[in-house]
Amino acid sequence: MSEHLRTALRLATDGLLPLPLRRGKLPFGNCPSCAHNACGGRPNMKSLGPCFCPRPCHGWAAATTDPHVLASPAWATAWRQAAAVAYHPGGAGLTVVDLDDPAAVQWARETLPTTRTVTTTRGEHWIYQGTMPSSNGVRPGVDIKSLAAYARWLGTGTGTMSPLPDSVRALAVKEPAPARRAPQSLTVPLRGHGGECPHRTPTYLDRGVSMGVQRITEARSAVHATVYRTFLAVLSTHGRCGCLTDAHVARLFTAAQAKGETARHCTDAWTNARTALGM
Repeated sequence: MSEHLRTALRLATDGLLPLPLRRGKLPFGNCPSCAHNACGGRPNMKSLGPCFCPRPCHGWAAATTDPHVLASPAWATAWRQAAAVAYHPGGAGLTVVDLDDPAAVQWARETLPTTRTVTTTRGEHWIYQGTMPSSNGVRPGVDIKSLAAYARWLGTGTGTMSPLPDSVRALAVKEPAPARRAPQSLTVPLRGHGGECPHRTPTYLDRGVSMGVQRITEARSAVHATVYRTFLAVLSTHGRCGCLTDAHVARLFTAAQAKGETARHCTDAWTNARTALGM
């Protein structure tokens, strides 16, 4: 029995779903019965369930805790040729924040809640309890590996695992692409659409804008997503009656730019929020 198979069986006992990796940290290819996607390719993708083929033929979907499958003759060649062991975090109810360089690690230490940490070749894996969609390149040097993904097994790590925080979930939030190229300066104020303004007093609007500014200013992570969501919230509440002025919008843009956002991004995010609301 190879050392990698022994590791896989131990992980399966602990509730993790292992799979072998070949050189280059890649899963093994399709088995003969699934060559050229004869089985439809990742048949359990919708349910994020395991692959039931007799060999590790669908990457993360082949991961399993069944020791009889792991140690079966059909998997023997893969384990003999394996260069490493991986596991499917989402299948075990986990999310791995893959920090690929020292700058990303420093960002996480300043931004994210502490949790179990595993040292990697170039950085660290921060492991949280909970699942979310996987996404690569959510920020420089940072990937999210959870559902429908695999992470290399590099040991148990140190520290106590924490629940998956909203700050990590927000990293994978993507705003709609702009329908057209937006100008870089503030040229998108809202004007009246006719009809009476529904706000009872100007204080109601000022409070809403102030809350938006505060939300952006206090963002410790996922500033890009926070700005878009704040614009969306302000527009959905105050944007349809024409009461927002250039001054109100400028306050929101100024707060966003103080957090490092560009004028171009502010304008694009504002335009995207209006489009999403059908305005």
